[in-house]
Amino acid sequence: MNIDETTRLQVRERAQFSCEYCGVTETDTGGELTVDHFRPQSKDGTDDLANLLYCCPRCNQYKADYWSADENEPHLWNPRKEAFATHLLMLTDGTLYSITPIGAFTLRRLRLNRPPLVALRLRRYHHSQEQRLLARYRDLVTVLEQLQTQQVTLLEEQRKLLEEQRVLLKLLLEQRR
Repeated sequence: MNIDETTRLQVRERAQFSCEYCGVTETDTGGELTVDHFRPQSKDGTDDLANLLYCCPRCNQYKADYWSADENEPHLWNPRKEAFATHLLMLTDGTLYSITPIGAFTLRRLRLNRPPLVALRLRRYHHSQEQRLLARYRDLVTVLEQLQTQQVTLLEEQRKLLEEQRVLLKLLLEQRR
């Protein structure tokens, strides 16, 4: 494969430096992933940017040079053309569940429920939940701070009113004498 560096960088950036099939990032793997032809070159696939995907070595290995040229053969999900949620659903235990035949085939072919991926998705899910809860906590702290400021203002107003009331009572008492 003769993909120039500019095209390679475009593919990496477009994929946000993550495998377009399983979501593993360069950070997760400690290095760059691979540029893959969705339609393999051995099946007349081109080096056109629309045919190039960024994927981890494992997904690339499992995909191999699969290409369904026959309508009756299962098709592989193309992450460049369809959203993940069109074919797959992530469950709260980190596993993927297929919701279409394309999703089921892709799940089996690429072994997307392999234990390290499930563990990674579960860690990410828990991390996102923690981040959501932290954001909610920050919002609550902000509201509490605003309420405290309002309370201080109200207490100051009450103090002034009590002082005015004390002055009025004193005046009334002096007038009665």
